[in-house]
Amino acid sequence: MSETPLELSRVAHALGTTEHVLLRLIADQDGLAADNTLVALTVEEAARRLSIGRTTMYSLVASGDVPSVTIGRLRRVPAQALDEYLAARVRTVGAAVVLAA
Repeated sequence: MSETPLELSRVAHALGTTEHVLLRLIADQDGLAADNTLVALTVEEAARRLSIGRTTMYSLVASGDVPSVTIGRLRRVPAQALDEYLAARVRTVGAAVVLAA
């Protein structure tokens, strides 16, 4: 196990950061992946859930493809809206595959 800190140090150095920052980023990602209880997400959180870029998510919200709500001055994406968006995309892609066959 003595190799792990050295490997972490090498990765941190290759990324141009410190071990502490790298460990904090890893911990933050673990926390985001585990929290499926949120009902309203930031646009960035919604993008991470869909594994897409932030800019793409903002475009989906701006176009209305993914609904969002304003709470005070904050923009939030209902977690359920992501499920509905994916289901609609699957239906669209499924219909296109049937037509192509």
